[in-house]
Amino acid sequence: MSAHLFIAATAHGYGHVAQVSAIAHGLLRRDPGLRITLAATVDQGFLRERMPAGVRILRRALDVALPMDGPLRVRWEQGLSVYSEFDAEHERHLAEQRALLTELRPDLVLADVPWVPLAAARSLGIPAVGLCSLNWLDVLRESPIGARLPATLAEHMHDAYAGAELFLRPAPSMPMGWLPNGRDIGPIARLTPRDRAGLRRRLGLADDVRLVLAQFGGAGSLVPPLHASLPPNTRLLTPVARLAERDDTLFVGPEAGPHAPSIAEVLASCDALITKPGYGTFAEAACHGVPVLSVPRGDWPEEPHLDRWLARQVPFRSLPLAEFAAGRIAGPLEELLTAGPAEPVPASGVDEAVELLWPWLGGAGTR
Repeated sequence: MSAHLFIAATAHGYGHVAQVSAIAHGLLRRDPGLRITLAATVDQGFLRERMPAGVRILRRALDVALPMDGPLRVRWEQGLSVYSEFDAEHERHLAEQRALLTELRPDLVLADVPWVPLAAARSLGIPAVGLCSLNWLDVLRESPIGARLPATLAEHMHDAYAGAELFLRPAPSMPMGWLPNGRDIGPIARLTPRDRAGLRRRLGLADDVRLVLAQFGGAGSLVPPLHASLPPNTRLLTPVARLAERDDTLFVGPEAGPHAPSIAEVLASCDALITKPGYGTFAEAACHGVPVLSVPRGDWPEEPHLDRWLARQVPFRSLPLAEFAAGRIAGPLEELLTAGPAEPVPASGVDEAVELLWPWLGGAGTR
């Protein structure tokens, strides 16, 4: 029987599923018979778009999500309560996840990046690997509520992350220098062929029209005000229906209909991107060479590491939220559009991760 990989995706954010989906595709290229089970709670449409066909999906949360006010602001005080309440029942969560792994009998657990599955796997003698550009211990410790983090929660997170066989840190990552099992790898990104002319033909636009994707991820949405002007000969592309009311804007993505370009196709072939700091979008922009206008989150601990890395890879501007909300985006966008695309960064993290994970999967089916 083929080997079985169990992937645990955190309840917070779509970027974590994007990371593990790229690894799942890479592993299946190595062994099409590999069995994969994913525990995740993000939108089913996103899972279908990202995960390979045949992956078993369990709609189950193995940790908790930080409460958000839209895509930019974390409700840190509420988050402290959510994580504290979850950890107060640590033994129950651990027992439930031990039971799940006992039932599934995976050869390897890959967590991005809930901590309890790593602890459960270790207690059962199942190899387990962490994979993420962050970990929740560092995020919480470096947040506005870090000084009040319960000691037991910090201990549980620390021991689970540090006790895994490996913790893979794809570029760009938080440093996480305290991890004894840390291993740096290259960026993880889904690559889509760049076809600038083809995208414009599909959209019925002239070849010289400049396209800007506004994409702020799954936690709510943020859009430029309807009165915001764009640079000359520029069109905005968005998966947010209400923004598509603008005359200079086109609706794209899964909700725009079966014939609309996907977000991946648009990102690969657009001329610039408006977004927030987040691993998935930043890595995919760098690996396609797309200039980025970023609206900062401000108190997100991962943000400085993401910003510094991306600014070294592509033309990059950070635009304060007040400027964005006032619609003053034309000038910064013109700078980025004039700078043009950069040399794409190799998405080497997928192959590196596959090589590092393979020893636990390659011979598992014959044991």
